[in-house]
Amino acid sequence: MSFTAGQRFARLVTDAVVRRPRLWRLFRGPFRRMFDGLAPVWDSTRVSPAHLAPLEAAFERVPTPPGRILDVGTGSGAAARAAARRWPDAEVVGVDLSARMVEEARRNATSERERYEVADASALPFADGSFDLVAQLNAIPFFDELARVTAPGGRVVVAFSRGAATPIWVPLERVRQELARRGFDGFEEIAGGAGRALLAVRGRVS
Repeated sequence: MSFTAGQRFARLVTDAVVRRPRLWRLFRGPFRRMFDGLAPVWDSTRVSPAHLAPLEAAFERVPTPPGRILDVGTGSGAAARAAARRWPDAEVVGVDLSARMVEEARRNATSERERYEVADASALPFADGSFDLVAQLNAIPFFDELARVTAPGGRVVVAFSRGAATPIWVPLERVRQELARRGFDGFEEIAGGAGRALLAVRGRVS
Protein backbone atom coordinates (compact mmCIF):
# COMPACT_ATOMS: atom_id res chain seq x y z
CA MET A 1 0.00 0.00 0.00
CA SER A 2 1.72 3.18 -1.20
CA PHE A 3 0.29 6.42 0.19
CA THR A 4 1.04 10.02 -0.72
CA ALA A 5 1.78 12.47 2.08
CA GLY A 6 -1.85 13.62 2.04
CA GLN A 7 -3.14 10.05 2.24
CA ARG A 8 -0.77 9.27 5.13
CA PHE A 9 -2.03 12.37 6.92
CA ALA A 10 -5.63 11.29 6.38
CA ARG A 11 -4.87 7.86 7.86
CA LEU A 12 -3.04 9.38 10.82
CA VAL A 13 -5.93 11.73 11.59
CA THR A 14 -8.52 8.97 11.22
CA ASP A 15 -6.67 6.61 13.56
CA ALA A 16 -6.15 9.34 16.15
CA VAL A 17 -9.66 10.76 16.10
CA VAL A 18 -11.45 7.39 16.21
CA ARG A 19 -9.42 6.54 19.32
CA ARG A 20 -9.79 9.98 20.91
CA PRO A 21 -12.49 12.18 19.31
CA ARG A 22 -11.35 15.22 21.30
CA LEU A 23 -8.20 15.33 19.17
CA TRP A 24 -10.35 16.45 16.24
CA ARG A 25 -10.07 20.07 17.35
CA LEU A 26 -6.32 19.88 16.63
CA PHE A 27 -6.75 18.40 13.16
CA ARG A 28 -9.93 20.13 11.96
CA GLY A 29 -8.23 23.15 10.37
CA PRO A 30 -5.47 21.28 8.49
CA PHE A 31 -7.97 18.65 7.36
CA ARG A 32 -10.34 21.29 6.00
CA ARG A 33 -7.52 23.07 4.17
CA MET A 34 -6.34 19.82 2.60
CA PHE A 35 -9.78 19.08 1.17
CA ASP A 36 -10.32 22.68 0.09
CA GLY A 37 -7.20 22.24 -2.04
CA LEU A 38 -8.39 18.93 -3.50
CA ALA A 39 -11.91 20.14 -4.33
CA PRO A 40 -11.31 21.38 -7.92
CA VAL A 41 -9.88 18.02 -9.05
CA TRP A 42 -11.75 15.64 -6.75
CA ASP A 43 -14.34 14.37 -9.25
CA SER A 44 -11.83 13.95 -12.07
CA THR A 45 -9.21 12.11 -9.99
CA ARG A 46 -11.05 10.27 -7.19
CA VAL A 47 -14.68 9.57 -8.12
CA SER A 48 -15.67 6.61 -10.31
CA PRO A 49 -18.23 3.78 -10.28
CA ALA A 50 -15.64 1.70 -8.39
CA HIS A 51 -15.36 4.47 -5.80
CA LEU A 52 -19.11 4.24 -5.13
CA ALA A 53 -19.43 0.45 -5.41
CA PRO A 54 -19.56 -0.53 -1.70
CA LEU A 55 -21.99 2.27 -0.90
CA GLU A 56 -24.27 1.35 -3.80
CA ALA A 57 -24.16 -2.31 -2.70
CA ALA A 58 -25.24 -1.27 0.79
CA PHE A 59 -28.00 0.93 -0.60
CA GLU A 60 -29.41 -2.14 -2.36
CA ARG A 61 -29.87 -3.74 1.05
CA VAL A 62 -32.03 -0.91 2.44
CA PRO A 63 -35.52 -2.45 2.40
CA THR A 64 -37.71 0.65 2.69
CA PRO A 65 -37.25 3.88 0.70
CA PRO A 66 -35.99 6.53 3.14
CA GLY A 67 -37.71 9.89 3.20
CA ARG A 68 -34.75 11.92 4.47
CA ILE A 69 -31.12 11.01 3.79
CA LEU A 70 -27.94 12.56 5.17
CA ASP A 71 -24.55 12.08 3.49
CA VAL A 72 -21.81 12.95 6.00
CA GLY A 73 -18.50 14.01 4.48
CA THR A 74 -20.18 14.44 1.12
CA GLY A 75 -17.16 15.97 -0.63
CA SER A 76 -18.24 16.87 -4.15
CA GLY A 77 -21.59 15.15 -3.58
CA ALA A 78 -21.14 11.86 -5.47
CA ALA A 79 -22.69 9.69 -2.74
CA ALA A 80 -25.55 12.11 -2.19
CA ARG A 81 -26.30 12.14 -5.92
CA ALA A 82 -26.27 8.33 -5.94
CA ALA A 83 -28.83 8.34 -3.13
CA ALA A 84 -30.99 10.88 -4.96
CA ARG A 85 -30.96 8.73 -8.09
CA ARG A 86 -31.89 5.59 -6.20
CA TRP A 87 -34.71 7.14 -4.17
CA PRO A 88 -36.43 9.76 -6.36
CA ASP A 89 -38.85 10.85 -3.64
CA ALA A 90 -36.24 11.39 -0.91
CA GLU A 91 -34.85 14.64 0.40
CA VAL A 92 -31.05 14.36 0.39
CA VAL A 93 -28.73 16.53 2.48
CA GLY A 94 -24.94 16.43 2.03
CA VAL A 95 -22.60 18.02 4.54
CA ASP A 96 -18.86 18.58 4.45
CA LEU A 97 -16.28 20.47 6.47
CA SER A 98 -14.75 21.91 3.29
CA ALA A 99 -16.58 24.93 1.90
CA ARG A 100 -14.92 24.41 -1.49
CA MET A 101 -16.12 20.81 -1.62
CA VAL A 102 -19.64 22.02 -0.85
CA GLU A 103 -19.38 24.54 -3.70
CA GLU A 104 -18.47 21.67 -6.05
CA ALA A 105 -21.35 19.56 -4.73
CA ARG A 106 -23.82 22.38 -5.32
CA ARG A 107 -22.56 22.83 -8.89
CA ASN A 108 -22.83 19.09 -9.50
CA ALA A 109 -26.34 18.67 -8.06
CA THR A 110 -28.70 16.78 -10.33
CA SER A 111 -32.02 17.47 -8.61
CA GLU A 112 -33.79 20.09 -6.55
CA ARG A 113 -34.14 17.50 -3.80
CA GLU A 114 -30.43 17.78 -3.00
CA ARG A 115 -29.12 20.30 -0.47
CA TYR A 116 -25.48 20.80 0.47
CA GLU A 117 -24.22 22.54 3.59
CA VAL A 118 -20.92 23.26 5.29
CA ALA A 119 -20.93 21.41 8.60
CA ASP A 120 -18.59 19.63 10.99
CA ALA A 121 -19.38 15.92 11.30
CA SER A 122 -18.49 16.07 15.00
CA ALA A 123 -21.32 18.55 15.68
CA LEU A 124 -24.03 18.18 13.05
CA PRO A 125 -26.57 21.04 12.83
CA PHE A 126 -29.64 18.79 12.84
CA ALA A 127 -32.17 17.73 15.44
CA ASP A 128 -32.11 14.29 17.02
CA GLY A 129 -33.59 11.58 14.81
CA SER A 130 -33.79 13.79 11.72
CA PHE A 131 -32.87 11.19 9.07
CA ASP A 132 -34.11 7.78 7.99
CA LEU A 133 -30.75 6.96 6.39
CA VAL A 134 -27.32 8.34 7.28
CA ALA A 135 -24.47 7.47 4.91
CA GLN A 136 -20.72 7.93 5.01
CA LEU A 137 -18.26 7.07 2.26
CA ASN A 138 -14.56 7.40 3.10
CA ALA A 139 -15.21 9.76 6.00
CA ILE A 140 -14.15 9.79 9.64
CA PRO A 141 -17.08 8.48 11.69
CA PHE A 142 -18.16 10.46 14.74
CA PHE A 143 -20.31 7.74 16.22
CA ASP A 144 -22.23 9.83 18.77
CA GLU A 145 -23.43 12.16 16.05
CA LEU A 146 -24.26 9.37 13.61
CA ALA A 147 -26.46 7.80 16.27
CA ARG A 148 -28.01 11.07 17.38
CA VAL A 149 -29.32 12.17 13.97
CA THR A 150 -30.56 8.72 12.89
CA ALA A 151 -34.27 8.16 13.51
CA PRO A 152 -35.34 5.12 15.55
CA GLY A 153 -35.65 2.30 13.05
CA GLY A 154 -33.46 4.22 10.60
CA ARG A 155 -30.24 2.97 9.08
CA VAL A 156 -26.59 3.94 8.95
CA VAL A 157 -24.19 2.94 6.17
CA VAL A 158 -20.43 3.33 6.71
CA ALA A 159 -18.50 2.48 3.54
CA PHE A 160 -14.88 2.51 2.37
CA SER A 161 -14.07 2.39 -1.35
CA ARG A 162 -10.92 0.27 -1.12
CA GLY A 163 -11.36 -1.48 2.19
CA ALA A 164 -8.24 -1.33 4.36
CA ALA A 165 -6.36 0.39 1.51
CA THR A 166 -8.63 3.46 1.81
CA PRO A 167 -6.71 6.37 3.40
CA ILE A 168 -9.68 7.15 5.65
CA TRP A 169 -10.38 3.66 6.99
CA VAL A 170 -11.81 2.21 10.18
CA PRO A 171 -11.97 -1.60 10.53
CA LEU A 172 -15.59 -2.64 10.16
CA GLU A 173 -15.44 -4.65 13.38
CA ARG A 174 -14.60 -1.41 15.21
CA VAL A 175 -17.47 0.36 13.43
CA ARG A 176 -19.81 -2.45 14.46
CA GLN A 177 -18.69 -2.27 18.10
CA GLU A 178 -19.10 1.49 18.29
CA LEU A 179 -22.56 1.44 16.71
CA ALA A 180 -23.70 -1.48 18.88
CA ARG A 181 -22.75 0.53 21.96
CA ARG A 182 -25.13 3.23 20.74
CA GLY A 183 -28.15 1.02 20.20
CA PHE A 184 -27.67 -0.26 16.65
CA ASP A 185 -28.20 -3.86 15.56
CA GLY A 186 -29.15 -5.84 12.44
CA PHE A 187 -25.61 -5.51 11.11
CA GLU A 188 -24.76 -6.52 7.54
CA GLU A 189 -21.22 -6.41 6.18
CA ILE A 190 -21.36 -5.90 2.42
CA ALA A 191 -18.75 -6.14 -0.31
CA GLY A 192 -18.79 -3.90 -3.37
CA GLY A 193 -15.92 -3.83 -5.85
CA ALA A 194 -12.70 -3.54 -3.85
CA GLY A 195 -14.54 -1.93 -0.95
CA ARG A 196 -16.54 -2.84 2.11
CA ALA A 197 -19.53 -1.35 3.86
CA LEU A 198 -21.42 -1.92 7.09
CA LEU A 199 -25.19 -1.42 7.27
CA ALA A 200 -26.88 -1.13 10.68
CA VAL A 201 -30.33 -0.38 12.08
CA ARG A 202 -30.93 1.94 15.00
CA GLY A 203 -33.08 0.23 17.61
CA ARG A 204 -36.45 1.76 18.27
CA VAL A 205 -36.88 3.74 21.46
CA SER A 206 -39.31 1.93 23.77
